[in-house]
Amino acid sequence: MAGPVRLAEVVGSLALATDLGTGQPLEHAIRTAVVAVRLGEQVGADETDLTAAYYASLLHSAGCTSDAHEAARLYGDDIAPRAAFAAVDARRPQEVLRFVLRYAGAGAPPLRRAAALAAALAEGPRRPRRAFAVHCEVAQRLAGRLGLGEQVVGALGFVFERWDGRGFPAGARGDAIPLPARLLHVARDASVFGRDAPEVLRARAGEAYDPALAAALAADGAGLLEAMETSEPWAALLEAEPGSRPGVEGERLDDACAAIADFVDLKSPWLLGHSRGVAELAEAAAWRLRLPREDVELIRRAGLVHDLGRVAVSNAVWDREAPLRLGEWELVRLHPHYTERAFAPSALAPVGELAALHHERVDGSGYHRRLRGDLLGMPARLLAAADAYHAMTEARPHRPALEPEQAAAELRADAAARRLDADAAEIVLAAAGHAAERPRRRPDGLSEREVEVLVLLARGLTNRQMAERLHVSPKTVGHHVEHIYTKLRVSSRAAAALYAAEEGLLD
Repeated sequence: MAGPVRLAEVVGSLALATDLGTGQPLEHAIRTAVVAVRLGEQVGADETDLTAAYYASLLHSAGCTSDAHEAARLYGDDIAPRAAFAAVDARRPQEVLRFVLRYAGAGAPPLRRAAALAAALAEGPRRPRRAFAVHCEVAQRLAGRLGLGEQVVGALGFVFERWDGRGFPAGARGDAIPLPARLLHVARDASVFGRDAPEVLRARAGEAYDPALAAALAADGAGLLEAMETSEPWAALLEAEPGSRPGVEGERLDDACAAIADFVDLKSPWLLGHSRGVAELAEAAAWRLRLPREDVELIRRAGLVHDLGRVAVSNAVWDREAPLRLGEWELVRLHPHYTERAFAPSALAPVGELAALHHERVDGSGYHRRLRGDLLGMPARLLAAADAYHAMTEARPHRPALEPEQAAAELRADAAARRLDADAAEIVLAAAGHAAERPRRRPDGLSEREVEVLVLLARGLTNRQMAERLHVSPKTVGHHVEHIYTKLRVSSRAAAALYAAEEGLLD
């Protein structure tokens, strides 16, 4: 990838994914960042506070998928309840009670649902306090790994606090909440409530929000939000970034992709380490093939972020112990699409495009586009093989992990069935430490049988000897030899044997 990528584009792509993972409309976090900066400019915030508000707004939900496993176990889903809670006023017990009654134990049998309701009511505010503390901690660690400053990290510790001190996790009050976080609170809810935002801001001023900031945005909130609706959000995001607008490249870009990988894998305890493992395996295979350095870098980064779209699908699907139902499979098939869309507006679009191909298969049976082999280059084939092998060696809710040799046999079976590229599968297995097995190559349109005949022909066997070896008639062997000569554009056994040696078919 030529030249640095703006850090805002990396974080913006992550923000698009977190919108999907928290049930918010796409570009919610982007709108929040732009509104926070414009509001900060209006009240005279300095560049340092504006920058912190910008990045904290983009990352304010980045920790919210880290306890998706637990949320799905309590609510039967982790996305819809999160979206609903964004509009709840925690100061009003009746709103909180309605939320708990609607979502705790939803979809469970009556006795289990009653137990979930009783547990949620008994815990009271202790559960949200723990959950929001986790969300803040994860977002802060992610911001640190992305190279954002102390003020961004600090502001992310106050995402769920309130001006009146009744927020979470610490109950910070008033000016004890940093200005970037106070700007975020107002901008975030302005995005959540849309055209109703001015009324909500006025009603909650002095309670949920800094009253001066709420009044300032309520006075012009509708105009600012309408401008956001009519503008191109990604362009507005890049234009609104305050300060020096840093870029990342090389190892720093790799580190950023690794941070995204870990963020993704936190979605489920069954996935921890998967994205890093796939990236390492695909990269090692690419080096073995002596691909150009820029291709290896692309493969490594695509491997790290290939599952970003998983956050858009509920853990009720990913953590399901029984076989998936049809509707759940349709959701699974969409996650590569979500990965691609998260990176599509940014300079990382090529990474997203390759990452989105990790479930495609050379026979066209994969997803989400059902592309066939002639549309899948070697980087995509390597990534698909690495993902398939690594996933098989990991336990999942519905099955145990396969032993490495079992996984290798399964991968080779998929290659033999033409679902995976045979050469890519063998290179990936070699990178994983398995003994090499000659890929069953079919160059120049030769069939599997014609390759077998060519190898025997090159070894000097007569038609009759080949017929005995292959259990066919000499006449059939003669037809195969004629077809081989035609396809290879040769007229002698010696030329055919030279071709077989050049193609590595005699190893």
